[in-house]
Amino acid sequence: MSHSTKRIMSTTAIVIASVAFGVLVSADLGLMPVTRAQTAPIQTAQGPVVSMTIPSFADVAERANPAVVSIATTEIVRTPQQRRRFGIDPFEFFFPDPRDPGRQQQPDDDARRQMSGGSGFIISPDGYILTNNHVVENASKVEVSYGYDENGYGGRTMPATIVGRDPATDLALLKIEGSAFPTLPLGDSDRIRRGDWAIAIGSPFQLNNTLTVGVISAKGRALGISDATRSFENFIQTDAAINFGNSGGPLLNISGEVIGINTAIRGGLAQGLGFATPVNIARRLLPQLKEGKVTRGYLGMEIREVTEDIREAWSLPAGTTGALINRVTPGRPADKAGLQHGDIVVEIDGRPIRTNRELIDYISYLPVGTNVRITYIRNGDRRTTTARTAERPPDDQIDETSEPGIAEPVQNRLGMAVQDLTPQVRQMRGIDESVRGVLVTSVRNVSPAGEANIQEGDVIMEVHGERITNIEQFRRAIERFQSGQKIRMYVTTPARARGDGFTRFTILTVP
Repeated sequence: MSHSTKRIMSTTAIVIASVAFGVLVSADLGLMPVTRAQTAPIQTAQGPVVSMTIPSFADVAERANPAVVSIATTEIVRTPQQRRRFGIDPFEFFFPDPRDPGRQQQPDDDARRQMSGGSGFIISPDGYILTNNHVVENASKVEVSYGYDENGYGGRTMPATIVGRDPATDLALLKIEGSAFPTLPLGDSDRIRRGDWAIAIGSPFQLNNTLTVGVISAKGRALGISDATRSFENFIQTDAAINFGNSGGPLLNISGEVIGINTAIRGGLAQGLGFATPVNIARRLLPQLKEGKVTRGYLGMEIREVTEDIREAWSLPAGTTGALINRVTPGRPADKAGLQHGDIVVEIDGRPIRTNRELIDYISYLPVGTNVRITYIRNGDRRTTTARTAERPPDDQIDETSEPGIAEPVQNRLGMAVQDLTPQVRQMRGIDESVRGVLVTSVRNVSPAGEANIQEGDVIMEVHGERITNIEQFRRAIERFQSGQKIRMYVTTPARARGDGFTRFTILTVP
C-alpha cells in the first residue's frame, strides 16, 4: 500500500468518526429535528388523544383488598333416586368431588354436602356484603373470610347471613355481625367508557386476593345465561381475567371505586371475555335487598327492538325508535290497557324509548301499582294509553301465551308450502284448537321464508296485521305485495298438544 493511499484512508476514517460524533452530540442535546411521526398527536373526533403514563395499581389494591371477602358455602345435595338405578351416580363417576369423604360416611344415602364458593365485598361498616346470587343460592351455611395479607394469607373467617337475593340480576346481599368493617366505595357504572381501566379482585380457584387488570371492553351485553336473568342482562364486558371463584367480587375503576360485580365468564375457546353486573343496578336494588325481597313492575308483554326492517315493514318514519310488542299476555296490565301485538311503543311517561333495555329498565324499577302513560303507534296512528304496573311473577309462572294461533299444500313465491289446519292435521300434529292460521309444511332453504327462519310445523297466524284462518286468505294477503317489499308475519311454533309455543314476528322480503 502506497503512502498516498494510506493518507486517503486515514482522512476518510477521521471524517466518518467526526460525523458520527456530531450526530451523537446533536441528538443528546436535542438539536436533531424530530420527525412529524414522533410529535404529531393522534387525532379523533373529540380532538387529540393525550398521552399518559401507565399507572401502578398497587395503591388501588392496597386500599381495596381489606374489604374483599372470600365466600365458602355448604349445600346439602339430594341425589335423585333415578340416577341411582345402577348403584352409582354418573356425575360422581365422571366428576368425583375430591372433598367428598365418601358416601358411606354420610348419614343419609341420598344426601351429601357440597362445598362451593366465590367472592364478595363489604359495602358498609356494619357488615353488609354484595355478591352474586348463584354463589349463595341454596346454601345451608355461608362463611366469609377477609383481612388477608398481600399474599393472600391470614384472614379472619366468620358466619354470614343471607339477607336478600335477586335471581333476575344475579345479586345477593349478605350480613356479618360486627362494626367498623373496611368498605369499598360504590362508583357510577353509567359513566364508564369502553377503554377505561378495569381491575378485578377476588378468590379464583381459592387463590385469595388475586388482582387482575384490563379495560372495559363493552357495555350493555346480554348473554342469555338463564331464563331468570334473560330479561335483565346488561353486563359490562372486560378483558380483566375473571375465573371460577371471582364470582361476586368487585370490578373497580382506576380510583378504586366499584363499577361492577363480577358475574360470568365465556367458556370454551373464548379468552379475555369476562362480564360484570353494573353497580348502578345494585344501587337501585339495595333497599329492597335489605328488606329481603325484590319486586318489579310488570306489564305482561314480550317486546323486540325496532330495526330498519321493522321500520320498513310497519311503514314507520325514518329514524323511528321504540319497542315492537311481539306478544301480550291476556289479563295482564298491557292487555287491560288495550295494547296489542304489532303495536310500537315509542314513549313511556314522555320519555322516548330507543331500545328494549330502556323500556324494561324503566318499568321493572317502578313500584308495583304505578300508573304509566304509554305512547305507541298502531297502523300509522300515534296513540296513548295508561297501564298500572303489576308485580312481576316468578319467571316459571309467567304466562306468555298470546291469543293465537287435510287440504293440499299450496306452494308460494316466498318459498314455503302451507296447509289449512283441519281437524285431522291438528290431531296428527298435536296443535291445540286455540291456534288459528295456516300450517307450514315445507320450506326451501334458499328462499325468503328460509332466510326468515320459518320452519316446517310453524303456523302463520297473521300477514301484515291481517288474521289468517285458511289458505285462500293467505294467498290473497301475499299477492298484494310487489318484489322488494317487506311482509311482516305473526308466526308461532306450537308446543305439542298445547297452545303455548314460541310466537314471534318475522319479516320476509318479496323476491
